[in-house]
Amino acid sequence: MPKKAKPAGNGKEEGPVPCKQVKVKAAAGPSILNFDSPSGLFESLISPIKTETFFKEFWEQKPLLIQRDDPALATYYQSLFRLTDLKSLCSRGMYYGRDVNVCRCVNGKKKVLNKDGKAHFLQLRKDFDQKRATIQFHQPQRFKDELWRIQEKLECFFGSLVGSNVYITPAGSQGLPPHYDDVEVFILQLEGEKHWRLYHPTVPLAREYSVEAEDKIGRPAHEFMLKPGDLLYFPRGTIHQADTPPGLAHSTHVTISTYQNNSWGDFLLDTISGLVFDTAKEDVELRAGIPRQLLLQVETTTVATRQLSGFLRTLADRLEGTKELLSSDMKKDFVMHRLPPYYMGDRTALSTPGGKLPRLDSIVRLQLKDHIVLTVGPDQNPSDKAQEKMVYVYHSLKNRRDIHMMGNEEETEPHGLRFPLSHLDALKQIWNSSAISVKDLKLPTDEEKESLVLSLWTECLIHVV
Repeated sequence: MPKKAKPAGNGKEEGPVPCKQVKVKAAAGPSILNFDSPSGLFESLISPIKTETFFKEFWEQKPLLIQRDDPALATYYQSLFRLTDLKSLCSRGMYYGRDVNVCRCVNGKKKVLNKDGKAHFLQLRKDFDQKRATIQFHQPQRFKDELWRIQEKLECFFGSLVGSNVYITPAGSQGLPPHYDDVEVFILQLEGEKHWRLYHPTVPLAREYSVEAEDKIGRPAHEFMLKPGDLLYFPRGTIHQADTPPGLAHSTHVTISTYQNNSWGDFLLDTISGLVFDTAKEDVELRAGIPRQLLLQVETTTVATRQLSGFLRTLADRLEGTKELLSSDMKKDFVMHRLPPYYMGDRTALSTPGGKLPRLDSIVRLQLKDHIVLTVGPDQNPSDKAQEKMVYVYHSLKNRRDIHMMGNEEETEPHGLRFPLSHLDALKQIWNSSAISVKDLKLPTDEEKESLVLSLWTECLIHVV
């Protein structure tokens, strides 16, 4: 539990302090993030906390503050995004609303100071200096390579979309009123210092964003300053506000966020439609019509409620006995909207197959596995026959970085392949093996084996060992 405000040495009461469980003083040490693997990147990001400790004690439970005394790490953080970067970004064509917001918290409310059309650096700087406005830059990973590199690895680690926003606030100002978010939040302090206040959630693990009136949220549970190199985590639903104190330089921080609409409730909604579809094929009662005029009733009838309860028990029993838990949309949405793999140089390396052509006597290996999902679903291009299931292999190798997390500008269809359900076992062999001989694939003919691996190779999903 957080500590209450405690008496200072002079007998007067100080403000709230971060509790020992959430404040970690890190000794100076290695300051370069570990990009060897997604898990390595995450553990280096929250160092010196161990990943197991983080998920056991903090994730979705309580805030974690890591204050570091590491000048090299502070310098690295500062390189991720600076106020001065806005000048070159604006020259590339940034627009108010889409790319940049200018705002200030006035009397507990957010006042938006956006202009129309293109954002010009001199105007942004004028509002920043004269109106004490906060500049919010949306999804900087679209332009800043190192943030792309970090967030792409985090999307692999979490298996969920990871977005970011940069907030640049002048001294003596606050950009946003107290509020809570519907995402898990990691704050990296890049430039200057920022004063943070966190409050107990009114809606734990909230599913929506909401502004909270300051007179209703009580005293802060935690209050502290973030300096360059520091990291702050808090769960969705945590009420928070932050300001740059007077007399200091401006503050820049990046908010990295994840796990929006990624709950058990979301997963249940996503999987139950496929479960009903499969069960109805075998259970004639699920295919029977509902009572006449049921849809005209003001309230659901007792008979209907009892019938639905029985169907849910049937579905639960079926679920207990299956290994094929199907995700109809969440897998596809994730892989369709996530970042492409981080790479330097020519993008065509991820869309043009290279190396040897796979043959029957080849040994093949899946590559960029973290960017590929395998799922089973109804045929999306059915013929006149009854709808059959297909195996879908979706990937993010050809996704566009420049529209990542940009809503309506994003992709509408995922990249990938589809195969008959008879190919599922062979695909699982490829997925579950470090390397496998093509001739050992569980398909009836050599032609089918070669055709399968050639399709995967053409999409740059496998290579010949």
